[in-house]
Amino acid sequence: MITDEIKARMREIVARYPSPRSGMLPCLHLVQETEGYITPEGVAAVAEAVGAKLDEVESVVTFYSMYRRAPAGKHVIKVCTSISCYLCGCDELLAHLESRLGIRRGQTTPDGQFTLQGVECLAACGLAPAIQVNDQFVEFVTPEKADALIERLRAGGTVEPHPGEWNVLEPASGPRAGEADAASPNGKTAQAGTAPRGKAQ
Repeated sequence: MITDEIKARMREIVARYPSPRSGMLPCLHLVQETEGYITPEGVAAVAEAVGAKLDEVESVVTFYSMYRRAPAGKHVIKVCTSISCYLCGCDELLAHLESRLGIRRGQTTPDGQFTLQGVECLAACGLAPAIQVNDQFVEFVTPEKADALIERLRAGGTVEPHPGEWNVLEPASGPRAGEADAASPNGKTAQAGTAPRGKAQ
């Protein structure tokens, strides 16, 4: 339910921008956080807050894959399908997740635990194939690592944090994990303590 408090928060958001319509995206995020998805009531509240028509807000909602038009599961799994992830096997990963969860992309499991989505670029090309679980990144995902993640989430666990800024499972072995450097002229990855390129060995 979009309460008077939520509407007041929308007005606060809009007041931060020189143009009221610039606050549309964060207001829609607020609706989704409150309702679980973008409801017709939420669209109307956002339109009122930013001074837009209903169909203008609707066009924004339908353009961005981050906004949901129906209730989602507890864990929303987004599989990147853009070029870097495609070249690293995202189609196979997505098919594996569909089989594992017993649903197709865009659907939610009957127990309400998982929603599976195929989305355009997650801006994690160097981590391909990449997914997000409730907007937390998981890097270098293989079918085996996806299975382990699903089992952990079913058991009440969470996406495990990486010591750095990403949230990851263990990186995959092979070139994508940095074991080979195709861009290197000699095809080798520089290791700590090795002589600089061009210096006699």
